Amino acid sequence: MTSLTRSLLTVTACAGALTVLLAGCGGASSTVVGAALSSTAPSASAPASAQAAPPSTSAAVSATSSPAQAAPPSTAAAGSATSAQARVVYLAEGGSVGGTSVHAPACGTGCPLSGDGTTSLWDMTWPTWNSAVAVGQGTEKLDDCTPNCAAGTLHAVPVHVTLSRPVMVCVSGKARWFWTRVSFTWPAGLPAAFSGGNAPLNPFDYPGISAQSAKSCP
Repeated sequence: MTSLTRSLLTVTACAGALTVLLAGCGGASSTVVGAALSSTAPSASAPASAQAAPPSTSAAVSATSSPAQAAPPSTAAAGSATSAQARVVYLAEGGSVGGTSVHAPACGTGCPLSGDGTTSLWDMTWPTWNSAVAVGQGTEKLDDCTPNCAAGTLHAVPVHVTLSRPVMVCVSGKARWFWTRVSFTWPAGLPAAFSGGNAPLNPFDYPGISAQSAKSCP
């Protein structure tokens, strides 16, 4: 819908769609214990010297240095999991990474999602906010943009919000993570003013943030 699409225009923003990095993903490493060497009773007809011969030194060394026994856990995998768990992801208010960025519980009251103030979050609580997803509930104030967004009416509706698709952006030369997608569920539904073509865009993305995603920062 035309009017709400305008309401979700973001200020200059940054970042790019990346695959969402799940918190706590990491491979477990298990040590494989090598099977014991099988022993065979010496043949009665074998010479005494053959019966008394010690085990092959090379075989013993080979068994001791078996890669399966000696291989340590992958340091790189462990480091990646630790980094993901420690990552802090922010919501860029109005979709601008150069403006105010908030992390739960800072996005509790008066947390604007659009750059023009046509949608914002109020009275929010965030039971989940980690490196992969943020899930909260509270109130969304939506402008019906009738007859236009400047003169429209704000409607307060119960909402469940999910923030996802985090990307890294270089802000003032430093790496920072931001959500790029906002999804909504309205448990009590929406007012009639948002029916038909005036329905809010759901989900909506921050393409400006996605466009400035980076793999590393200076």
